[in-house]
Amino acid sequence: MAVYPCDTTTDRFPQETSMPETTASVAAAASAPDRAVIAGPATARGRRARIALRGLQVLLALFYAIASALPKLIGHPSAAESFAELGWGSVGMYTVGALELAGAIALLVPVLQSVAAMALSALMVGAFVVQTAVFDGEHAATPLILMVPLALIAWARRRHNADLVRLLRRRA
Repeated sequence: MAVYPCDTTTDRFPQETSMPETTASVAAAASAPDRAVIAGPATARGRRARIALRGLQVLLALFYAIASALPKLIGHPSAAESFAELGWGSVGMYTVGALELAGAIALLVPVLQSVAAMALSALMVGAFVVQTAVFDGEHAATPLILMVPLALIAWARRRHNADLVRLLRRRA
C-alpha cells in the first residue's frame, strides 16, 4: 500500500509520485508530525467526502439560482406579492434576487465558495426574520434548514478564505 501526503481540507492534491512500499518508508512518513498522511482507504473516504460536499454545493447553487433567484428576477407574481406586502417593491425583489444569484454562482467558484456560503447564510438570517415578523412564520423553517448545509460548506471550505485574501492583496 502506497502512502501519499494529502490535504483533506482542500481540493488540492500534490503531484503523485511513486513511493517505495517498505515498512521503513511508511513508518517515516507516519512519524512526520507536520504532514497529514493518508493511507489508501482514508484517501478514498476523503475523496468521497469532497465529492459529496461538491455535490451539495451544486444542489444548493441550483436551488438558489432556479427556485429562489429566478422568480424574483423575472418578477413572478408570487414573489412580487411578497415583496409588495413587505413594502420593498420591485427594487427589493430584484436586489434580493441578484444577491441570491450571485451567491449561487459564487458557491461554484473555489476561491469564493466559503465566503458565498457565509453571505447566503446571512441572507437566510434576514429571510428568517422577515418570515417570522411579517408573514407570521409561515415558511420560517426553510431559511433555517438552508443554513445548515451552508454552514457546513463555509466551515469545510474555510481554507479558501486565505487564498482569497492573498488574491485580493496581490491585486491591490
